[in-house]
Amino acid sequence: MIKKLLIVVVEPDPDRAQPIADGLREAGDHDIRIIAEQSGLARQVAELRPDIVLIDIANPSRDVLEELALAAGPSERPVAMFVDRSDEQMTRAAIEAGISAYVVDGLRPERIKPILDAAIARFHIFQQMRAELAATRAALEERKIIDRAKAVLMKARGIDEEAAYAILRKAAMDQGKRMAEIAQQLVMAAGLLGR
Repeated sequence: MIKKLLIVVVEPDPDRAQPIADGLREAGDHDIRIIAEQSGLARQVAELRPDIVLIDIANPSRDVLEELALAAGPSERPVAMFVDRSDEQMTRAAIEAGISAYVVDGLRPERIKPILDAAIARFHIFQQMRAELAATRAALEERKIIDRAKAVLMKARGIDEEAAYAILRKAAMDQGKRMAEIAQQLVMAAGLLGR
């Protein structure tokens, strides 16, 4: 069974908004909300907390494109933007702003479902990549702090790196904490003692 999605359509022109909403309803049993007023868009989107945002703008400027993209929250949900015309710089700006799907030549009802599916899939791929990058950065920071703590122990006790590592590992096990936490405490204490 397909999950019912809350889809926000940002479209100030009611004559353009209605066919989009109709096309979305044909693509599935979704809860469709149309936002016509672009001022306060970030607040409106935050209040609704949609699963996906579709933005339809005929002739966007780079500033409008970036503002709409950021207001729609591309790091929190898939955002698909439909424009009537574009150029290389606009496409690049949309991608840099985190848009999941940037479709030139407007929005036609028969294209909605595949574009929605692609936007959702691309969003999830980027979410996974962001999570992996954050985990890698965190692991690297932990590694750095453990290396600093080993250096403090090696200098203070006149021991080699292996012995310093063993001391940190034992302290972590004895206290039921992660080694990085023990290392952070040691580095902070050494900083306070001026070592």
